[in-house]
Amino acid sequence: MPMLDVEGGSLYYQVKGEGTPIIFIHPPLLTSTNFLYQLEHLSKTYKVITFDIRGHGRSVYSKQAITYPLIVNDIVNLLDYLGVEKAFICGYSTGGSILLEFLLMYPNRALGGIVISGMSEVKDLFLKQRISLGVKLSNKKTISVLTLAISLGNSKTRQVFRKLYEDASFGDARNIQQYYRFSLHYNCTSRLQDINSPVLLVFGTKDKVFHQYAYILHGKLPHNELVFLKEKHQIPTKAAIKLNEKIDEFIQKHSVINSLQ
Repeated sequence: MPMLDVEGGSLYYQVKGEGTPIIFIHPPLLTSTNFLYQLEHLSKTYKVITFDIRGHGRSVYSKQAITYPLIVNDIVNLLDYLGVEKAFICGYSTGGSILLEFLLMYPNRALGGIVISGMSEVKDLFLKQRISLGVKLSNKKTISVLTLAISLGNSKTRQVFRKLYEDASFGDARNIQQYYRFSLHYNCTSRLQDINSPVLLVFGTKDKVFHQYAYILHGKLPHNELVFLKEKHQIPTKAAIKLNEKIDEFIQKHSVINSLQ
């Protein structure tokens, strides 16, 4: 099982394929398994990198509290270890917020960004309550209930559910709670204009709550493309074919642009 030692923890990661690198960032409680369709299909053309955030899945418990800057630095350490100078960074849900933080902290390490159902801040009551519930349920007594609900919500088949649930069950409730808690208060909206990397924004037509976040990002990021797919929030697993197509188109387009510069 490939593991990378980082200060205060250890990361489980996977690499599949060759070509332009793409690294994926998952939300709280879930794991890199959430990108199983991207790992399988995009790796036919690209070098796909997935990893479990500290205290999630097969990555060990972190003595350091989970914060976005910590996760970003772990990503940079992983890229360094793999000999990857630059990559496309892709984040799903709160993973999209981490992607934005990455582009702000290490713009020279990114070829571009892909935000899937993500946000630059949590501003509406519904989402605040939802993440607050994640904080509340992230304890030894109730984490299994939360794991069941989140895994079901992101599953299209029983087989995928079993895999998501099994891998998420390895996580440590303390680190999962820290991830939820940091997500609740993160806000980089005022800094979006400082991101010069090209960014693909992918949102679900049925994910009404997140449309306001889609339009915030679309209005403030200097170089972005906004795409809506016919799905709810859980696009990586439930609209994988269309998502993979959009990612492929975006990378092909900007790979050509980068080669001309």
